[in-house]
Amino acid sequence: MPKQTQIAVVGSGYVGLVAAVCFAEMGHNVICVDNDERKVSALQGGDTLIHEIYLPELLQRYRNTKVRFMTDLAEATRECEAIFIAVGTPQSETGDADLSYVEAVACEIARSITSYKVIVEKSTVPVYTNEWIRRAIERNGVARDMFDVVSNPEFLREGTAVSDFLHPDRIVVGADSDRAAAVLREIYAPLTSGEYYTKEDAIPGPCGVNAAPPLLNTSTKSAEIIKHASNAFLAVKISFINAVSNLCEATDANVEQVAIGMGLDARIGPRFLRPGIGYGGSCFPKDVAAFRSVADQLGVDFSLLSEVEKINGQQKKRFLNKVRTALWTLRGKKLGVLGLSFKGETDDIRESPAIELVEMLLAEGCSVKAFDPAAMERTAERLPAGPNLEYVESSYAAADDADALLILTDWAEFAKLDLKRLNTALRYPIVIDGRNLYDPHAMVEHGMTYISVGRPTANPPREHA
Repeated sequence: MPKQTQIAVVGSGYVGLVAAVCFAEMGHNVICVDNDERKVSALQGGDTLIHEIYLPELLQRYRNTKVRFMTDLAEATRECEAIFIAVGTPQSETGDADLSYVEAVACEIARSITSYKVIVEKSTVPVYTNEWIRRAIERNGVARDMFDVVSNPEFLREGTAVSDFLHPDRIVVGADSDRAAAVLREIYAPLTSGEYYTKEDAIPGPCGVNAAPPLLNTSTKSAEIIKHASNAFLAVKISFINAVSNLCEATDANVEQVAIGMGLDARIGPRFLRPGIGYGGSCFPKDVAAFRSVADQLGVDFSLLSEVEKINGQQKKRFLNKVRTALWTLRGKKLGVLGLSFKGETDDIRESPAIELVEMLLAEGCSVKAFDPAAMERTAERLPAGPNLEYVESSYAAADDADALLILTDWAEFAKLDLKRLNTALRYPIVIDGRNLYDPHAMVEHGMTYISVGRPTANPPREHA
């Protein structure tokens, strides 16, 4: 049986909190540290503060037993052998990752090291960050044989983060020390041995798959690049299929059919070949910009990423033009909006293309009634309700008396609406779908004009006198 490890996780955001409860689920004892006393108090009381499936039940199961929350990093450092840094690395004005939080944590850890520690980069950081962490700790008087710095990138998707953590495609351990690599192998042994998947109450994986993941040992620099390269490549796929969708619109082809034909090629695969209004969130925009910035600093031509960003920005403008074309003018129009989070099944609104579009619509003089199953409270902090912006309690309330309904986020529940009821609610039966959630034929059968991405507009037949 794999041994229990004392683990500290610094940061209680999406990555840190998910890591903390999942390490506990794997059998380890965890201290989750955050300098925000309000967050620590909420977590101690069982409030996850974020919308993520399985997270509430794991927090309730392990809080104050296998997972403790505190603000005292010094105490956590003294107690734990492995310390995972999962603090924010926001994008700076120049596109670089701001590593000031990482540096501050490294220095604070250094002041409390009295025995060997493994410092683990869990935050997404640029290559060479491990060296800067190492130097910061050494500058604080810690001998080189008292610690190692390891890169262990996360590959989580918001909305399925807990399942992704416990059922990963791979576990990457970037370590330049056999001793440190052994500590990480022990931590992940419940997964790599397959033991976790024999638990009766194990968190289910995607499609019920319970396969032990491979653990890839690399250098620290390689692991740091793997994370940025993975996210950048997924962004490339998204922008590529969006560019293809624009070509399909110009030729009356169907991007859904094109994507299926591409995805059946095993070299390409079907995932991330879904067109829409562009990617957003806390990862892709920031990581693409940071990866491009690293390449620029090293004198490497990575102009491909600039095109990826350009296409992503254009998708929102193209969607706004679809709305303008459908309604002729926008000023004074009443629009229903479904979705505010950057993707479905999460309340995260960071870099959300949906919110950017709402801002564009308001600037054009539209009035908006918006609904999102989880993200309205966060959105209202950024865009307070007012004369032209109302947050409503359901999809049908958003559609009520609207000149058109816009679908901006791919929440599963938005794909299951009662189309007859929707048609009745709308002033004009026009649906403009930025996520291609519906079959155009079904929309036409229910008497609606349906405008989507990369597919011909579907219009109901006109009645002849």
